[in-house]
Amino acid sequence: EKGAFTGAYKTMPGKFEQAHRGTILLDEVSEMSLALQAKLLRVLQEKEVERLGSHKLTKLDIRVLATTNRRLIEEIKSGRFREDLYYRLNVFPLSWPPLRERVADILPLAHYFIHVYAKQMNKIAPKLSVAASERLLHYSWPGNVRELSNCMQRSLILHQTLQIESKDLCLEHEENNLSGSFDKKINTLVQNEFDVIHHTLQKNRGHRQTTAQILGISERTLRYKLAKMREKGYLI
Repeated sequence: EKGAFTGAYKTMPGKFEQAHRGTILLDEVSEMSLALQAKLLRVLQEKEVERLGSHKLTKLDIRVLATTNRRLIEEIKSGRFREDLYYRLNVFPLSWPPLRERVADILPLAHYFIHVYAKQMNKIAPKLSVAASERLLHYSWPGNVRELSNCMQRSLILHQTLQIESKDLCLEHEENNLSGSFDKKINTLVQNEFDVIHHTLQKNRGHRQTTAQILGISERTLRYKLAKMREKGYLI
C-alpha cells in the first residue's frame, strides 16, 4: 500500500495479485525460508493475500506452479521444508531428467541461448565449432540448463568472434584430466539417453505421442531415436 515503506509512493499490487485468474511460477521453492513457507501455505490454503501496509484481504483465483532441484521428501526429513506445504503443492508432480540424460537437447539449447543473448547484446550470433560442440556433449552439466545458459552467456561476453571455440567455454566442474576417450564418454551418454527413452516409453505403455511430449522432443525425433535403439538391440 502507499506509504507502507520508504519509497512506496503509490499502491502497487503484489505478484500474487498480478497473477489473479492466471498462473504464477514459484521457481526453486525449496530455497524459501521456513517463515516464508508458512506465509505461502496460508495463501494457498485461504486463497487470499494481504498487502503490506493494509488490513484488507484480497481474494485470489490463481494456478500455482512450483519448481525445485532438490528431493523435497529429504528436505522434509531434514526439517528444511514444511510437510503440509509439500502436500499443498504436490497435486500433479512432474519429474524432468537432468540435462546429462538428455544429450540430444544440449546443442539445441546451446544454440537457443546463444541467439537469445546475442540479441540482448545487439551482436551477431556466433556459431559453435565442432570441437566446442563435442566438449558441450561430453560435459556432465551438474548445474543443468542454468549452467548451460550461463556458459553461453559468458562465452558471448568474453569473446567477440563469430565462432565459439572449445577453449572459449568455461565449464566450472570439468575434470582436470580430459585425456580419456571421448568416444567412450559420448557412448555412455547416448546409452543413458536410450535408457531414459526406453523407460519413458514403457511407463506410457508404448504411447509415442505422450512419450515425445514428456521427453520434450518431436515425434519425428522419437521415431529416429527408436530406430537407432533397435539397431542397438532394444526390443521396442
